[in-house]
Amino acid sequence: MYQNEELCLPPLSPFLINNVRAKFNFPQQYFIASEMVLDPGAQALGRPQNSKKLSTTKPLNKEVERKNSERNGILTQSSHSAAQQEAPLRTISQTSGCRLKVNRSSVAGPGLVSNGQCSWMRRSESSFSVNSAGSCRPRARIRNATSLPHIARHIPQEPPPVKSPCLLVALRPVNVDKEKETFFKSKYTYNPQFEYSEPLSSSIMSKYSMASDRFIEQAVRIMKSVVKMYGSYENFEEATGGAMLSKSKIWTCIRSYMRKEGCSGEVVVRLSDDLLSQAVMMVENCRPTLTINLAGARQHWLEGMLRHEIGTHYIRGVNNSHQPWHSAAGRKQYGLKPANPTEEGLASLNSVLYRKYPFLWRAALLYYTVFQASQMPFCQLFEDIAKFVEDPNTRWEYCVRAKRGQTDTSQLGCFSKDQVYLDGVLMLLRYRKTIDFKMLAALGKVSFEDVDHLKKCAVLQNTRIPHFMRDQVRYLEQLHHITAVNGLTDEELLRLIPK
Repeated sequence: MYQNEELCLPPLSPFLINNVRAKFNFPQQYFIASEMVLDPGAQALGRPQNSKKLSTTKPLNKEVERKNSERNGILTQSSHSAAQQEAPLRTISQTSGCRLKVNRSSVAGPGLVSNGQCSWMRRSESSFSVNSAGSCRPRARIRNATSLPHIARHIPQEPPPVKSPCLLVALRPVNVDKEKETFFKSKYTYNPQFEYSEPLSSSIMSKYSMASDRFIEQAVRIMKSVVKMYGSYENFEEATGGAMLSKSKIWTCIRSYMRKEGCSGEVVVRLSDDLLSQAVMMVENCRPTLTINLAGARQHWLEGMLRHEIGTHYIRGVNNSHQPWHSAAGRKQYGLKPANPTEEGLASLNSVLYRKYPFLWRAALLYYTVFQASQMPFCQLFEDIAKFVEDPNTRWEYCVRAKRGQTDTSQLGCFSKDQVYLDGVLMLLRYRKTIDFKMLAALGKVSFEDVDHLKKCAVLQNTRIPHFMRDQVRYLEQLHHITAVNGLTDEELLRLIPK
């Protein structure tokens, strides 16, 4: 686990960064990115600049001018421009000033302030953003929230409002590491006693307390097919997922994908080792933020993850903002059904779309684990899913997901939200021949059942279609392939989901 702190400094140029590093003896790795806003300006880092190099004396004079201006409480336009032109890369945070995150165990000294728990994310490793100035010569600038396509800039009040963490973060036990150690030392016989940062909503917990067995037969069959073909889930993961990616490779893949979708510079991306899921898309500090679990970033699976989070959740969210039903009142006015299970079902299909063998393993295992959690205490559940997953650490993560929200996991019970993935997948495959998938993407966060009556009053200017959904013939062929590989037939789907 990363132990993070923040060092708050005024905006720094590369010249000052080098001086800070020399004076305080900071290692180079504290200036390596684990959080970025990715856009074409980032490409300036990998090749020589075409612009004429500034002399060594000019930046020094401009730096003195900037310091004098700041000392008098005024930052002149000329000094601000010089600071921008001087550096194609700037370390920034989403607020004013500069935040450099350093490791407590390696650097100690005055000025270190604990980062604490973020309102949305538990923690991230460091802050680093790259932006294009949008002019003919490369330079750095801070992209503010108003430049995003659909999120207004937030002006904090005094004191700033206290936000509750999002549901999935609030449901992560704060003592999960301690309980994992105790559980493993007991040789898997101890039922963890989880603690949470704040009381959980009884209405939310009751909403997700009931598990379904409607598709349990299909879930088990999908997992057995994988085990039969590959011998174990671990072999399946290695054979189809490929090697684990380094951080630099992850950034390269993300940047390339953002270009495909035309959303470079719009999404903050973070890398973390502290997620129960493979990735999560949310809004933090008025910015769309994607956090990716480093443990799930595999060579052949990363783009599928990006199609899930960016190509589905983010793009449908942007499209939704253009529609008259973008608010709760609007949804009520148009009589919309809940976006789920369509939303997560579509994202799950898109994540396996181009695999040779697009098994719906994860959706099936989550569905099965949740149902079993409603019938078993934690330690029995851990033993039960061993027939599908051998690795104890992987089993632990799935069991925690299914039992999250509970304090005493010796009790029967589950958090059933994870069943929505297989629910949505089977629903969409059942109606795949009649659904207009391009319109489903364009209309935003809506159910496939609402498409026909909403398209008559939709605002379709400036809507986006994910690059992999633009060819509808090919997209439908991929859905047919997913259906066949997972041993599903139209007759079975019709029986499971009658009209």
